[in-house]
Amino acid sequence: MPKHAPPLTGPLIVALVYDGLCTFEFGIVTEIFALSRPEMGTSWYRFACAAIDDGPMRAHGGLMVSADGGLDLIDQADLVIVPGWRGQDAPVPEALCAKLRAAHARGARLASLCSGAFVLAATGLLDGGAATTHWRYAQALRLRHPSISVDETSLYRCHDRIYTAAGSAAGIDLLIEIVRRDFGAPAANSVARRLVMPAHRAGGQAQFLERPVALRETADIAPLLDTIRSEIAAGWTIARMASLSRMSARKFLRRFAEATGEAPGEWLAGERVEAAKQLLCQGAIQMEDIAFAVGFGSAHTLRHHFRRKLGISPTVYRTRFMDERAAGAT
Repeated sequence: MPKHAPPLTGPLIVALVYDGLCTFEFGIVTEIFALSRPEMGTSWYRFACAAIDDGPMRAHGGLMVSADGGLDLIDQADLVIVPGWRGQDAPVPEALCAKLRAAHARGARLASLCSGAFVLAATGLLDGGAATTHWRYAQALRLRHPSISVDETSLYRCHDRIYTAAGSAAGIDLLIEIVRRDFGAPAANSVARRLVMPAHRAGGQAQFLERPVALRETADIAPLLDTIRSEIAAGWTIARMASLSRMSARKFLRRFAEATGEAPGEWLAGERVEAAKQLLCQGAIQMEDIAFAVGFGSAHTLRHHFRRKLGISPTVYRTRFMDERAAGAT
């Protein structure tokens, strides 16, 4: 007779199931947390689904679903995940909000994928913090919950043990990041390889935002951006940028915002952080040397902008991604 696998003892992941379930987002959660992974040992995640509606529920694609239990499962969860939501205007039941608030109060983590951010926002737990959602929903979330700083440029954000992910596929990035935080880079790499995707995806959803003027159409700005990237350590003032673009400062600021969606200083800081990321992964280059090479001038300034853009320090970034490269080579 086949041997039974020993019971898992790790964190309990509870995914919400609701009428109108977003099938793709739910599939992401089960792919990462519900699959059998004997190579991870018995401390790997446990998984359950909690129904928030009575009876069989519909899912996108014509499926009918049922769940392991009801809202009481949230009381046992170490991490509760909201895999999308049935609509940005759909009300969130107060009974669900109360359960999520209680779970967070006892130390559980909460996470949402895509439009699921509207559920977490309804609890009030995101008030005063930052969150993200799909860029199509960002303005609606901002208007409905003005006390939340809505960041439509990031793939995911974390505030006080509450995680929010952007568009559907960004949920994979967030959930792999949770695996990394819980079990380390080798485990995150293993999960990512099984998904046939990188353990960390560079960039943010800003590349998918609809702009009034597409970057490729702004021939007056695009050459300047290429020049700045090629001379990232140079001193780039507004006056110099405007002069190279053959515009007045006022017109330049307007055209730059139309082309990139950002002010020049903010865009430049982001490009310098991206350049620093590349140098950090090249080996034991001193932090001051990296800061000078990308135009920040000092390690202190580099650390400030790195944390502001990515939420981690350059040292943590280097350690994490050098570990990932080592793990990927084995």
